[in-house]
Amino acid sequence: MSKALDALLALEDHGAFAERHIGPSGAEIAAMLKVVGADSLEALADRTVPADIRGQDFATLPPPATEAEAIAELRALSEKNVLKKSLIGMGYHGTHVPPVILRNVLENPGWYTAYTPYQAEIAQGRLEALVNFQTMVTDLTGLPVANASLLDEATAAAEAMAIALAATKAKSRTILVAADVHPQTIAVVRTRAEPLNLTVEVVAPAAIAEACGSKKPFALLLQYPGTTGEVRDIAPEIAAVQAAGGLAIVAADPLSLVLLKAPGEMGADVVIGSSQRFGVPMGYGGPHAAFMAVKDAYKRLMPGRLVGVSVDAAGKPAMRLALQTREQHIRREKATSNICTAQVLLAVMAGMYAVWHGPEGLRRIAKRVALQARLLAGAAEAAGLKLRHDAFFDTITVEAGDKAEAIYHAAYERGFNLRKLEGGALSIALDETVTRAELMTLAGVLGGAVDEPAGGIPQALERQSEILTAAVFHTHHAEHAMLRYLKSLEDKDVALNRSMIPLGSCTMKLNATAEMIPVTFPGFGEIHPFAPADQAQGYLAMIRQLEDWLATITGFAAVSLQPNAGSQGEYAGLLAIRAFHKANGQHVRDICLIPSSAHGTNPASAAMAGMRVVVVGCDRDGNVDLEDLEAKIAQHSEKLSALMITYPSTHGVFEEQIIRICDLVHQAGGQVYMDGANMNAQVGLTAPGRIGADVCHLNLHKTFCIPHGGGGPGVGPIGVAKHLAPHLPNHPLLHEAGPATGYGPVSAAPFGSASILPISYAYIRMMGAEALTRATQVAILNANYIAKRLDGHFPVLYKGARGMVAHECILDCRGFQQGGGVLVEDIAKRLQDYGFHAPTMSWPVAGTLMVEPTESETQAELDRFCDAMIAIRAEIRAVEQGRMDKADNPLKNAPHTAEEVMAVEWAHPYSRQEAAFPLPYVAARKYWPPVKRVDNVYGDRNLICTCAPLEDYANANQIAAE
Repeated sequence: MSKALDALLALEDHGAFAERHIGPSGAEIAAMLKVVGADSLEALADRTVPADIRGQDFATLPPPATEAEAIAELRALSEKNVLKKSLIGMGYHGTHVPPVILRNVLENPGWYTAYTPYQAEIAQGRLEALVNFQTMVTDLTGLPVANASLLDEATAAAEAMAIALAATKAKSRTILVAADVHPQTIAVVRTRAEPLNLTVEVVAPAAIAEACGSKKPFALLLQYPGTTGEVRDIAPEIAAVQAAGGLAIVAADPLSLVLLKAPGEMGADVVIGSSQRFGVPMGYGGPHAAFMAVKDAYKRLMPGRLVGVSVDAAGKPAMRLALQTREQHIRREKATSNICTAQVLLAVMAGMYAVWHGPEGLRRIAKRVALQARLLAGAAEAAGLKLRHDAFFDTITVEAGDKAEAIYHAAYERGFNLRKLEGGALSIALDETVTRAELMTLAGVLGGAVDEPAGGIPQALERQSEILTAAVFHTHHAEHAMLRYLKSLEDKDVALNRSMIPLGSCTMKLNATAEMIPVTFPGFGEIHPFAPADQAQGYLAMIRQLEDWLATITGFAAVSLQPNAGSQGEYAGLLAIRAFHKANGQHVRDICLIPSSAHGTNPASAAMAGMRVVVVGCDRDGNVDLEDLEAKIAQHSEKLSALMITYPSTHGVFEEQIIRICDLVHQAGGQVYMDGANMNAQVGLTAPGRIGADVCHLNLHKTFCIPHGGGGPGVGPIGVAKHLAPHLPNHPLLHEAGPATGYGPVSAAPFGSASILPISYAYIRMMGAEALTRATQVAILNANYIAKRLDGHFPVLYKGARGMVAHECILDCRGFQQGGGVLVEDIAKRLQDYGFHAPTMSWPVAGTLMVEPTESETQAELDRFCDAMIAIRAEIRAVEQGRMDKADNPLKNAPHTAEEVMAVEWAHPYSRQEAAFPLPYVAARKYWPPVKRVDNVYGDRNLICTCAPLEDYANANQIAAE
């Protein structure tokens, strides 16, 4: 190669992405290393990570690609997918994503990089959008309370089963499932039921009433309309299960509910479904926002998040997460669910689809789809084909007999995927994307002409009640109005495009634009999850490659990408352990050891997997108490199933005895489950497989750059050692999804939230082995830099054996309460005045802040945060020393709104400048919190979870008086 070609190669962009992803420059890294007292990043890693677990082999990872190369590679993979019009139905439908929502929500970092709205004052935009979603769901379902979304329709059905089991006090262990429920839903419900010793009986619709009387089930699961399209009066079936003492769960299609009688009006106790067809691409299965609505009596049993309307400190309307004590994972091993997240970004899109179209727009879409189905049904009858159901909404099923194969292939040749059923039947599910020309083509395939409609919705089941009566659904139908509405909500929130979000354990990494672009490629967005596998070869190639890369990074033998949240990954991993013990005849192994510092989802997941939780104590340094661990292992050795452990620990340090801990568990016949929440401190330096773990879930929405989306989407795949590989989840509708020996699916779609996997693929592809390791080293450097800068102001609670923290540090704020009456919440709210989202508050230790800066933050941003914290410490000191009033000070009154600061009257003893512009940088990039501190108690005592009552809140003083 000539010198000129060598020079050309050196000038190419390879490695430049890593330099942009890793925030600090070389000079900044050198300066920060000097502050923390390390000579190099490698030396810092040596001081942080125990020597006996160091080492990683990334030889099989590809060299880094440029942004352009990675995007082109993913575009080529997307183009390998065959784009046919999938009319398969089964809960997945073609839909038009309104461009104003596509560009301003899905593709907008102001929406997709935000965090879960735990700090309500700086999340009012997302919270309002979620109230819109909840209102839409309550209107359509006819039930009074809806949550802010769940993971997918099938897991929502499993969650509803858990509600019914708890509500009925487990008088029965049998749930009846109508035979016309979507098959993937039945499969997920079976997976969830088996470890809990519940019996799932699938019953033909005609036999449901009799079965309810004889079986006395604790629940009945119905599909409305049924999976093959039938619309029937389910009120008698609902009444039958309720008479037997059980709950009626209805899985409903939201577009059909625009025209159909609401399940709540028919007596349903719980209604679930998917909002995918409200403007969210199919994306080979996800992510999509499931919904759940319940009768008022069951609202405290409902999993997930619930947004409620409250008031702020000034008595003005403000929203927050309501009834947080009912969140299931807080109940730990007593929980019936481990869900602590949602599909916020997708719920926002679905809610905005309803806002954009309004009730009349939705009726137009629903009526058009229903008429298409009736016209196609008429064509089928004209061709001499028999309809299985005369009553339907959007899906017809034709009994084609020996003509079925020919019709299926004729449709295939003309660009359509139909659904094959047993006995020579075909189902065709119409949607809003089907054109008149396509309808004519389909009619021709069936052998008839589009002339007279047939069948449809029975008059007795037509909807009489109004939908979407709140003002928000009647206001934003002009694009300028919608654009400005979305912008007004975005401006209320703090997301990563505004400032660092230093949340410990939550890992708010950069979501690079180059990683996000492939998500909206048509070849990824328009694929049905149950399309023939030969039409998804691009997806399957990407999935297999990503599985291989993640297996290399984790040191495991196999990976499953099916779990669509970290909580689902935990559950899937524990089910693999359970299946392994059962396969070895060790059915008695059901004890799960969990350190007291663990995430609340850990014990909840263990309980869901049929395990009994035994808590292991921690020592004063936050490490697992080895004496207690040994005692618990000895006590339960014959029944020990697993140990769940987070590494680095939940306290932000690398425990030195981790290999010994794993050995002790293995010697007793148990398996080690590693919670991968802190995997971003391991990549390139060590690996779960090297440490001794048997299974580990990964949060792709943390370590591998999928955005948090305001509280979802996420992907929580699991990596497993060789002996657990036969026990990964699989899927009854796609054998490529997992081993034949697997225990069943944990998610509705074979590969979970497949459409966002290109993000992690692009991240690994553009970083390469060396940069992935460097990212981990810089994450550790950034955390230690913050710890060092703040240590004299806020004590760092835990450090490793050599005085270093891992990728996060815990600041102890407990001493300020006694000296000045300042609570950790006051510090968190005061940070909003400085333009920052607070670190993780009061977890894992009450009265502390856990800070995680990630490798993508520059030294300048780290200093800005440290300066804010030091300034807040000075304010605390002023209170402690009596220079500021204990009750009336910037901390207690934080956050300060623009309305308050600019009001004519100012009654506080400190200045407006001190309130709003406490440091010089704040003025240059001021963020104004839209509300003052939200009153949590008022919101729970006056629970309002829909947006209709918001119009009644015009008089803030009246609200406060009430």
